[in-house]
Amino acid sequence: MSNAVPATEAVILEEQGEAPRGVPALKYALTKIGGALISLAMVILLGFFAFKILPGDPVASIAKDRIMTPEQIEQLRHQMGLDQPLWQQFLTYLGNVFTLNFGESYVYKQSVSSLIGEYFWNTILLTGTAAVIAITLGLWLGQKAGWLHGSRFDKMTTGTSLVLWSVPTFWLGLLLLMVFGGTLHWFPTGGMTSPNPPDDVIGQILDVISHMVLPVITMVAVVYAQYVLVMRASVMEEKSADYLVTARAKGLRDDLVRSRHAVPNALLPAVTLVFMHLGGLIAGAVTVETVFSWPGLGKLTFEAIQGPDLPLLQGTFVVFSAIIIVMNLIADFIYRVLDPRVRHA
Repeated sequence: MSNAVPATEAVILEEQGEAPRGVPALKYALTKIGGALISLAMVILLGFFAFKILPGDPVASIAKDRIMTPEQIEQLRHQMGLDQPLWQQFLTYLGNVFTLNFGESYVYKQSVSSLIGEYFWNTILLTGTAAVIAITLGLWLGQKAGWLHGSRFDKMTTGTSLVLWSVPTFWLGLLLLMVFGGTLHWFPTGGMTSPNPPDDVIGQILDVISHMVLPVITMVAVVYAQYVLVMRASVMEEKSADYLVTARAKGLRDDLVRSRHAVPNALLPAVTLVFMHLGGLIAGAVTVETVFSWPGLGKLTFEAIQGPDLPLLQGTFVVFSAIIIVMNLIADFIYRVLDPRVRHA
């Protein structure tokens, strides 16, 4: 039989100093961190063996546009370490991962770590902007749709969200690129800056913003629906709670009942969803960055797959996966802080 207690009852008991004994915070944290480390270890193993079975030969890919003798090809294979036994390649890979080195890119002839550091902030700029807009828009529309359940606004909001959520990201990106970039010429068709950017700082910032508009709209349109639906469902569940009846009986206006009482309680699942999906949003930038030629980790990953550029591919895979694992870990901790039922379960 479950030891969980309702959130309101748990809060009351906690305030009275009679909260039921739950899992100690340290034990909970160590359990979650241990699970995250196990997941990261599996990712590291997968990052080596999964990409080894990819079709294509990196040496052949590099040599296809050059006139090279068999001896030169073998020398190139030796320089890349591809002539070593699999176990030795694996040990080299582990050493690179644990020193955050990841080796040298076959194509760029540059340290993978420096490449990731160079392109990482471009991805954060793009996905961070899209995340802020998607979260704000999704939560606002979701709480209003849930409060006005069954209304025309609710039906339009939910229907639009479901349609956009089901649209493939690359298809929507290509459509926006073709219409607003190619036909109407309202926005640039790719890249992060113009070939001849303005000299002044304000002009350079506006130039970057103009390049961000279409990829950000693409990411927001596909992502914000999940926040709408979760927030809508949470508000609908809170509408039937007894404390809202009490708030109305005290004479509070309907909009105050919603904003001061219903929405704060309905935010619990939405807040954890935000952190759980932030990592996935960054990892999902591969498609958008490729379509719009945005110089970030996503585009870097796509180029690495084409090689295949194994060190670069392994490095971006581990980084993306680590971000997702860390965000999920943060979501677990935040949910425990916000919801007494988790602390006392």
